Amino acid sequence: MKVCIIGNNLTSLALAKALINKEIFVDIFYKNKKINIDKTRTIGISQSNIDYFNKNLSNINKILWPIKKIKIFSENSGNEDIIRFEDEERSLFSIVKNDKITNQLCLELKKSRFSKFKKDIGYKSLNKSDYDLLINCDLKHEITKKFFHKKFEKEYSSIAFTTVIYHKKLKLNNTASQVFTDNGPVAFLPISNEKTSIVYSIRTENFDTEINIESIIKKFNFDYQIKNIGKISKFKLSSLNLRHYYRNNILAFGDLLHKLHPLAGQGFNMSIRDISILLEIINEKIELGLSLDESVCVEFQNRTKSRNFIFSEGVDFIYESFNSNDKFKKNFIDRSVKLIGKNKLMNKYFKKIADTGLNL
Repeated sequence: MKVCIIGNNLTSLALAKALINKEIFVDIFYKNKKINIDKTRTIGISQSNIDYFNKNLSNINKILWPIKKIKIFSENSGNEDIIRFEDEERSLFSIVKNDKITNQLCLELKKSRFSKFKKDIGYKSLNKSDYDLLINCDLKHEITKKFFHKKFEKEYSSIAFTTVIYHKKLKLNNTASQVFTDNGPVAFLPISNEKTSIVYSIRTENFDTEINIESIIKKFNFDYQIKNIGKISKFKLSSLNLRHYYRNNILAFGDLLHKLHPLAGQGFNMSIRDISILLEIINEKIELGLSLDESVCVEFQNRTKSRNFIFSEGVDFIYESFNSNDKFKKNFIDRSVKLIGKNKLMNKYFKKIADTGLNL
């Protein structure tokens, strides 16, 4: 069995690693051999996905920073959180730097006899008969434009700024916080006892090139004595959900299927859950002695499309709710969220969804 994966981003590398661990041969096609990794970018991985990743892909425990508590604030609440999530028994999620997890996967793939990195020669020149499945993880690839251009897409008219703050060492820096400011959410995500990652999403209608991002970080920082603020990167924000997941034996995957606003930190978590379901389908085929073909794509879409769409819309609803300019609505949301936080059953329910996703 042999699979072609197009793209060498984090999701494609993770998927390739899952496949070669099942002794399936994988060719990974890339446009640029050197992956440009923004070292200011981090991702949060839920505990259930960490458990799956460690067991089925690669042991990443050494590069993770565990988060035990999450505190949510609003512009109106000051330094008093409106809701918090915590778990005494295990971490809620962990933070990992993009470059560290990407480099680890690359090294392991290069060492395996089941995987090869190849220069992208284009869809027309690709010998498609060599592969049982073709999996496209590249948003800008010609296959995307040819087969996967129909999608539900939303431009947030927002820009996300990312950086790392260096601060006085804390005894234990394991609480993540997010403040829903009048201009957009800002998240503080610990990556060590002396460093914390920042993601600040600001609506472009409120964006002024003269705005000092550093002053905004300092304004909503309640926990750190900041020594220095690192390089600031930025990127535009949008969301999408693909209408059709496959064409014949070509399967779309990763951000091509679903792209989310980063406020909930769920984008890569959704992709890990997709990997888990895809591998489950492939295992079923192998156990029955069946070949990998279009039926894998059909089954994958049937199992994932509805839950992915509902989950994506849920994240969008949270973003729009907290980013209303209506003061009355903001106050109502603050009070509602506080009530949810005090209800142990509801609090537990939301923690479970964030950890394992929707189970339809």
